[in-house]
Amino acid sequence: MGSILAHDAYDDGAMTPYLAVFVSVFLAELGDKTQLATLLFAAEPSVHKAYVFVASAGALCLSTALAVMVGGYLGAWIPPRLLRTIAGVGFIAIGAWMVLARA
Repeated sequence: MGSILAHDAYDDGAMTPYLAVFVSVFLAELGDKTQLATLLFAAEPSVHKAYVFVASAGALCLSTALAVMVGGYLGAWIPPRLLRTIAGVGFIAIGAWMVLARA
């Protein structure tokens, strides 16, 4: 029965947005400042690696929960297409600022 439910979820595309979220966040987090900071904390011989993992995962969960809450609130007031446009322009602006600030 469980395999039938899982199969149906994939057939109607219900899992597609969640897979897109997983892949997007996973790829975005690879090599970012947060991951590098965690790597540096874990490289310290005197710290317990499991505690570094728990602290890092907890911080990521909390920041993600805040993003979901804010996104849910904004999504109720701003049309999704406009929200995507604003986010895209914001990413481009931040990228341009970072490039120009180093020039």
